[in-house]
Amino acid sequence: MFKYLFVLIVIFTFSISAQPIMTGADVLISEKLILLSGKKIGIVTNHTALLSDGNHLVDALVGKSDFQITALFGPEHGIRGNVQAGETVHSDVDVKTGIKIHSLYGNTKKPTKEMLSNVDLLIFDIQDVGARFYTYISTLFYVIESANENNIPLIVLDRPNPIGGFAIDGPIRKEGLESFVGIAPIPVIHSMTVGELANYFIGEGLIKVKQGFSLEILRIQNWNRNSLVTDYDSDWIPPSPNLPFKESAIVYPGTCLVEGTNVSEGRGTLNPFLTIGAPFINSQELINELSVLGHPGLLLSATAFVPMDIDGMSSNPKYKNIRCNGIQISVKSPKDVKPFEFGLNLICALQKLYPDNFQIRDKSFDLLIGDKNIRRLIKSGSTPNQILNSYFRELNHFQLIRQKYLLY
Repeated sequence: MFKYLFVLIVIFTFSISAQPIMTGADVLISEKLILLSGKKIGIVTNHTALLSDGNHLVDALVGKSDFQITALFGPEHGIRGNVQAGETVHSDVDVKTGIKIHSLYGNTKKPTKEMLSNVDLLIFDIQDVGARFYTYISTLFYVIESANENNIPLIVLDRPNPIGGFAIDGPIRKEGLESFVGIAPIPVIHSMTVGELANYFIGEGLIKVKQGFSLEILRIQNWNRNSLVTDYDSDWIPPSPNLPFKESAIVYPGTCLVEGTNVSEGRGTLNPFLTIGAPFINSQELINELSVLGHPGLLLSATAFVPMDIDGMSSNPKYKNIRCNGIQISVKSPKDVKPFEFGLNLICALQKLYPDNFQIRDKSFDLLIGDKNIRRLIKSGSTPNQILNSYFRELNHFQLIRQKYLLY
């Protein structure tokens, strides 16, 4: 009897895990439209807000009779996701729906009272990447602040963290390094969803809200925290132009550190963040050094490339039209990859091998990594293990604190 009971448990467990993921947006459409009844709604969103049937959230909501979409708010890269990194997003009108779009990436990064004058409910639905310096969670932070200040309820439609919900890594962002790529004192890899982060921002007092402020998280259904984006059958919708592949998202929290140096992170190629190089690099020499340090889950191969302008992806990239030598990164075993550790190993290897050519751009690197001491340790010749140990205690502390905000 126990044998058959065990088989039934296994079958039941498998059937649950095999069910398709329903995002918060899917849950809203299928079960929770009553929350929108009679409301004038503003939606903070972009091209990633797709439902499981492939339709966009805004398109699915427009035309419903018992509520009205009165405003859209676009983050970095814009509503349609086609604006390059760092470029100003302009306010406009959505061609498909005729709804006013307010830019939240330019001179104004936080919804103003005027923008919200015809809004009595805000919805946030954007696919994040899981790295502190990816700016969508900074937009979330400011949206929560604005909703609270203007007494507007907020619904966050949760989505999976593409790099999983367990592993955390990287230093906690320190005071004095607050920026749009470091909005909160959390590690580089936080392994939380946007819904969990919304609760964390409020619960830890990072955003002080009024009594009675209404925040509702519509949870993901059938998502396992141990799942990575490479485990999903669904197509990858690039959250920004330079993360075109699932594998790009896996390594991004580490290889993005290269942005704060004079080495190319691969912008100007078709494989940004998977292609790393500079004119002064000897590919095999770098591969040999990284092999000593270790790169589990990744295959490194020598490459040469010439960065160039690519419409919709890169404009005036580092080393434009100049041959670079470097490495091509292939993700062979996603669950074994330690992206931040690899990124740190890469920076340390470049510092060791090319001290006369390699340059860390102090301000931008500090803002990305969130801790000036890490840069100092790298430049002083500290090993990656010594650097990792320097923030081990604070990472454990964050791990304990975040537990009470996890929804899955």
